[in-house]
Amino acid sequence: MTTYFRQIPNIITVARMVAMVPLVWLMWHKEYKVALIVALLAGASDGLDGYLAKKFNWQGRLGSILDPLADKLMMLCCYTVFVLQGVIPSWLYAIIVIRDIVIVAGTTFYNFKIGRLDEARPSMVSKVNTALQILLILVLLITLSAWYDLSVLHWPLIWAVAFLGLVSGVHYVWLGLNMAKVEKQKKELIDDQ
Repeated sequence: MTTYFRQIPNIITVARMVAMVPLVWLMWHKEYKVALIVALLAGASDGLDGYLAKKFNWQGRLGSILDPLADKLMMLCCYTVFVLQGVIPSWLYAIIVIRDIVIVAGTTFYNFKIGRLDEARPSMVSKVNTALQILLILVLLITLSAWYDLSVLHWPLIWAVAFLGLVSGVHYVWLGLNMAKVEKQKKELIDDQ
């Protein structure tokens, strides 16, 4: 029975992923008030699954993969709708998407060609970048829903997300190259012995 409880955080995460379907539909049909509520519930579920996993020691490899994947899926869905609607500039969308592709491709390459990454922890600059991306989505949804005009924050957040997206992307490439170099040196030491 305990094994089933351990899956509760993963079930919540999968439900958050499924919630992207109505979220995208609502945003596409400019039902921003309801979309904002769905986005806030998705964010609350993100906090809940993390809390349960840590509180009851239900953390696992699957959850460590699913949770950031769900976050990225939500942001990708929201930003895709926003760029198609002309709410955000296409260059910002390109920075966000290319950064994530580089990180996923680099991680995949590392895992298959260099060595297994047992635990991928986001860097501090990446955490700030993700927080700003989420904040930008919420600010845009609040403004578009006409609940409150936060348009004064749009461009400062757009520039901050773009800047930190570039910085964190370059930072991850640098980290990956350094990790690969260290791994290569370890293998050379073993081969020399």
